[in-house]
Amino acid sequence: KIGPTMAVLRQDIHQNIQRLEKVYDSDPLTYWDVVEILKKEVSEGKAKKGPTCSKAFVWLTRSLDFSVALLKLLVKDIEMSIEQAIEESYNITLKPWHGWISSAAYEVSLKLVLDTKSLIDILKAKDANDDMLKKEVQTLISLLVPELERSYGIMVSHYIHLFI
Repeated sequence: KIGPTMAVLRQDIHQNIQRLEKVYDSDPLTYWDVVEILKKEVSEGKAKKGPTCSKAFVWLTRSLDFSVALLKLLVKDIEMSIEQAIEESYNITLKPWHGWISSAAYEVSLKLVLDTKSLIDILKAKDANDDMLKKEVQTLISLLVPELERSYGIMVSHYIHLFI
C-alpha cells in the first residue's frame, strides 16, 4: 500500500529475515536465539565475510531504528512533510552506514514517496482519527524501543558493531 518506494527495503528486510531463519531451521535446538547464531559467526571469524546472519541482524536493527525515528516524528507532528520526516530519520539512523550507492538509491526513492496525508490514511485503522493513530503508534514505539536497545546491546556485547 505504501508504494514502489518500499519494495527494495521490503525485499532487503525479507532476505535478512530469511538468512536468520535458515540458520535457525538448520538446528533449532542450538540456534534457538539470535545470540547463539551471532556467537557462532563471531567465534568462527565469519561475522563480516559475505552475506552473514550478523550483517542481517545489524541491518534489521538499523531498519527498525529508522522506522521508529520516522514514526516518532510523525507522531510529534502529523502535519510534517513526509519527505522531511524521512530525511531527518534517514540522516540520524541509516546515512552514517550507507555508501554512495545506497545514499544515491535513497535520494531517488525519496522522490517517489507518498504524500503525508496518503501515508497517514494508510496507517489509520478503519474509522480511526489522527489521535487514535497517534496512540497506536506511540504504543508500537514503546514496544519497539526496548527491543532495539536489546538488539544494540547484543551487537555491542558480541562486538558485531565493530565488524559491519
